[in-house]
Amino acid sequence: MFDSISKSLEKPPIYTKAKAAFWNDEHISKQMLKAHLDPEFEGASRKLKFIQESVIWIKESVSPVKYPLLLDIGCGPGIYAEKFSKEGYQVTGIDYSKRSIDYAQQSASKQNLDITYLYENYLDMDFKKVFDFATMIYCDYGALSTSDRKTIMQKVYNHLKSGGKFLLDVFSMEKYKNFQENQIWESCPVGGFWRNDEYIALNKNCKYSDTVTLEHISIISKNEITAYYLWNTYFTINTLTAEAMEAGFKVSGLYSDVAGNNYQKNSATIAILLEK
Repeated sequence: MFDSISKSLEKPPIYTKAKAAFWNDEHISKQMLKAHLDPEFEGASRKLKFIQESVIWIKESVSPVKYPLLLDIGCGPGIYAEKFSKEGYQVTGIDYSKRSIDYAQQSASKQNLDITYLYENYLDMDFKKVFDFATMIYCDYGALSTSDRKTIMQKVYNHLKSGGKFLLDVFSMEKYKNFQENQIWESCPVGGFWRNDEYIALNKNCKYSDTVTLEHISIISKNEITAYYLWNTYFTINTLTAEAMEAGFKVSGLYSDVAGNNYQKNSATIAILLEK
């Protein structure tokens, strides 16, 4: 038991992917969906007020009249996708959480919204069509490894029409500076976010390179010792622009966030609007 705990707590090589299921774990996915749907919780999705503001700005900046076919990458339970659809976009959403996609499909059906949802890893997407506009919102891009970021950037480029737009956001170096390395034990005698039965969680925050952090969660219960890795890469305007340009994009706009606020050096996020 001691050896297993010790191994679970080891600092993994950068961008190591956890072996344990995460997005489709029966219990965790239920907690994630609950977090997504809470309009006042900023953890899985942003707060509802910000989402509404960002959709208004996105519609003004990338009109559904000119850019009707929209691909929402990492769509979750369809929070943005539904609002995009109501604003006149023809939306396709893709996500690797079965529970989120199931919820999104049911919600769209209840509202008579014509949205296509796909349960699929977006790193593997290979549509037989191209889009006018793609979104990847809430800093999902920075959660990927260097090679996976290169893959998704190129796949989005290949799935856009000439002149098509791509909007994404990332965490900035200001956010990295404020990331605190620490180690916290959490006792959950009646269950919690990670499990429905008794467990102990060790939450360990680590800085790796000058731009990468890891939230390392080790779950210890009577029946298991399981590790989860939540990576984040942080960017400057120059490093983000370089990755986009490598795929063939040109920069159409730079902002502090996907609500179109003017870029500020002390902003925790950077939003970039790209054009093929």
